[in-house]
Amino acid sequence: MTKLDAEEYGSFEAIRQTDENGNEFWYARDLQNVLGYTKWENFSKVIDRAMIACKNSGFEIDDYFPDVRKIVDTGVSTKPIQDYKLSRYACYLIVQNGDPRKEVIALGQTYFAIQTHRQELADTFNQLDENNKRLVVRGNIKQWNLLLAEAAHNAGVITDEEFMIFQNAGYTGLYGGLTIADIHRRKGLKKNEKILDFMGSTELIANLFRISQTEEKLRIDGTSTASEANDVHYRIAEKIRKAMIDMGTTLPEDLPVPEKSVQTIEREEIRKLRDPKTKLMLDE
Repeated sequence: MTKLDAEEYGSFEAIRQTDENGNEFWYARDLQNVLGYTKWENFSKVIDRAMIACKNSGFEIDDYFPDVRKIVDTGVSTKPIQDYKLSRYACYLIVQNGDPRKEVIALGQTYFAIQTHRQELADTFNQLDENNKRLVVRGNIKQWNLLLAEAAHNAGVITDEEFMIFQNAGYTGLYGGLTIADIHRRKGLKKNEKILDFMGSTELIANLFRISQTEEKLRIDGTSTASEANDVHYRIAEKIRKAMIDMGTTLPEDLPVPEKSVQTIEREEIRKLRDPKTKLMLDE
């Protein structure tokens, strides 16, 4: 999510809750206020339509719209009111059934669609084996590196030498002072082998975060010199490393080096696809 998106979607993020198991949810009463519905009676009709859509999609309503009761103080006495603990998908269905004339409804549709899609991607990714995770993340890095190169160029990183210095700034920040050449030697790679192709999925993800966050920072801040761009790249990478230290996770340089390169895995997967003995889903 970009800085601009974060500002636009901040109202939805602000009311997001997390239960004791780490599952996110939104209270319907909170969502009502953000979506601009002054009366619960009107908003409950939108919830009813969303429940019908949920049922028609083949899902259990109680799994996505669990009913909860709250006790509120009216100033004179206390009384119970109806509320719901809404899942992300429930919120998505609600905004899909909301008043389309409300600008915030359109914003909510985008926000919850993006969030739902991201979760679907995450669920799919987590089902992959390590080799295929590496293929997916390495492919993402290739795309993000193109965007980073463009952002760096716009920031004043022009020559090949300047770009090498810029790249090294990111690696030294993330790898505790190790340069590209240092990492290459540490992994025991041959001269023509690329370090990104000999990273496991965890190490690749750390580098993807470094690359994507640097690209965004350069683009949003309008960095205008190569020296400033190098500093941005280093500082972002250093912060990612510090976060890893704070969380107690294995640092990038200490992660194991895979035996196979990403290119080798890719060739093996292509051979599987071309192998007539491989049974495809269409054959079933």
